[in-house]
Amino acid sequence: MKETWSFLDTFEPNFRPLVVIELAKGTKKETIEWFTKRIVDKKANGGAQLLIKPLVTENGDETIYLIGASHLRLLLGAETVGLVKECNDNSMRSFTYSSRKTFKDFADDNHNFLTMSECQYIIKHELENLRARDEKMIPGYPQAKLYPGKSIVRRLLTNGILVQIFPLHDREELKKLRHTWYGRVKIGYQPLDEIRSYFGETIALYFGFLEYFTFALIPMAVIGIPYYVFAWEDYDKYVMFATFNLLWSTVILEVWKRICAVMTYRWGTLLMKRQFEEPRPGFHGALGINPVTGREEPVYSSIKRQLRIYLVSVPFVCLCLYFSLYVMMIYFDLEQWALDYHEENKSTFSSLMLYVPSIIYAVVIEIMNRIYRYAAEFLTSWENHRLESSYQNHLILKVLVFNFLNCFASLFYIAFVLFDMKLLRQSLATLLITSQILNQFAESLLPYWLQKRHVKKMKKHTHSLKTETDLSLVEQVNLEKEMGTYFGTFDDYLELFLQFGYVSLFSCVYPLAAVFAVLNNVTEIYSDALKMCRVYKRPFAEPTANIGVWQLAFETMSVISVVTNCILIGMSPQVNALFPDSKMDLVLTVALVEHLLLAIKFVMAFVIPDKPREIQIKLAKLEFESLEALKQQQMKLAAESLKE
Repeated sequence: MKETWSFLDTFEPNFRPLVVIELAKGTKKETIEWFTKRIVDKKANGGAQLLIKPLVTENGDETIYLIGASHLRLLLGAETVGLVKECNDNSMRSFTYSSRKTFKDFADDNHNFLTMSECQYIIKHELENLRARDEKMIPGYPQAKLYPGKSIVRRLLTNGILVQIFPLHDREELKKLRHTWYGRVKIGYQPLDEIRSYFGETIALYFGFLEYFTFALIPMAVIGIPYYVFAWEDYDKYVMFATFNLLWSTVILEVWKRICAVMTYRWGTLLMKRQFEEPRPGFHGALGINPVTGREEPVYSSIKRQLRIYLVSVPFVCLCLYFSLYVMMIYFDLEQWALDYHEENKSTFSSLMLYVPSIIYAVVIEIMNRIYRYAAEFLTSWENHRLESSYQNHLILKVLVFNFLNCFASLFYIAFVLFDMKLLRQSLATLLITSQILNQFAESLLPYWLQKRHVKKMKKHTHSLKTETDLSLVEQVNLEKEMGTYFGTFDDYLELFLQFGYVSLFSCVYPLAAVFAVLNNVTEIYSDALKMCRVYKRPFAEPTANIGVWQLAFETMSVISVVTNCILIGMSPQVNALFPDSKMDLVLTVALVEHLLLAIKFVMAFVIPDKPREIQIKLAKLEFESLEALKQQQMKLAAESLKE
């Protein structure tokens, strides 16, 4: 007989806490009773059919709750969210409870068939899909309005009743992962499958891309060292380096698509069906009917959103870009002052002063990038995008445009207006190295030091408590709830994007850029691993099949690098010597070569398949089997209708 939700019992003899929810202090009792009832209630009654247990604090308040689920509940939830698992015949298929015996390593008593991160993802999905039925408001909070179909958890979060939801760490698994990941200094690949199993596909893909990009930089670094040593002032010899740069930037991105496809097929996310996107938590508007779902939800005019974007956001971004250019001109004034000072004094101190303006400018760039990021987040939220994907795309576009101009405008000005290659080399080196040092300190070292101090304080406080609850669990929850929240891979990808720009755009005049990038990325792997395991709360796993819009961002940067490197090649004395009489011929030749290289780049992108042939065959086979199964089902239904 087919299992349904009505047969599912919420009782579980061995309660395993997976997710923590923290309510605001002073939350009304009727609100807590209503919310916890909805969590444990059966699916038929609009509940999530999960398990919940309060964690009593030292003053007796029940504001922290542990969420778990029975093994059967998690298996049925895996089918609901469309998890893809490996079958006994080594193929990858969407998990269904009815065909559970056909999946590899499945057993009724094997509670490790689903990883802990998958279990936590299922619980998060079920909590987010707790929806209001006939309630008009959150009990006890008349101002927190509800309507049929509204996500209860999102309403609790936006009204400050629910403080946070986060998945618990598995201390034993985390200890093993830390040891194999960064616990020992070794040369080798990262344990990406273990990272994926613990943190989910999104984070594993970031570390996979970071590792791949680091290895991809090695040829540039190896070629760049002799160029730096033997051709420091001879820019003619950089023509070959720039040409290699063009091909390199195209090939590595195309190869990454293939590697990404192999990984995500193995993890099952390449086959996961895209789910219907619900409105993001901050989306607001007058109540209306969604024409797709038929549910009542907020409706906001797209015309109003477009007016906000084009009349407010775009002018604000343009104003910020103007301010960035103004700061850049101040930097050039400082450069001129430092040069004049050095010409007058000719001392060791004055020669060191030549680097001071670039260092100051690099620090100012980092500060401006971070301040602008907050402004961009506020503006994008104010634009009131309905979907999280739309919100992220608009935010990424705003941040990328500003960061690109803020970080690279001075280099373009030096290269193509001042034509000062020596200053370009000096500025590129200073900006690259300073930004790497500041990012390492701000993103990993400082948060780790602050977290270590907080852990000592919390452990001392927790051990002074007298409680009947398992002290180790109380200690773990209290420590983790105060840890920082990891807001995703946005900043990490942005750092790699800017690094890719420094290497691909101007490294022909400073070949050591790739060397410093490799050194930075090696330490970045360890510092980011430390950050994920020791500094932040465990993030919820998010299934994904690729690096998303960042792939397009990197490809766009590679196109810009083609134009930049062609112009730099055209500016070299060696190429200029070929056109002694007509500079117009030189410009036309450079433009022709640039268009030809862009054409070759796009042909290469087309010729190199995004997925290896083996993966293409497996995907085609699955599609064929699905169509055959659907055809057989339709024939069976037709036969039954004829009998009737």
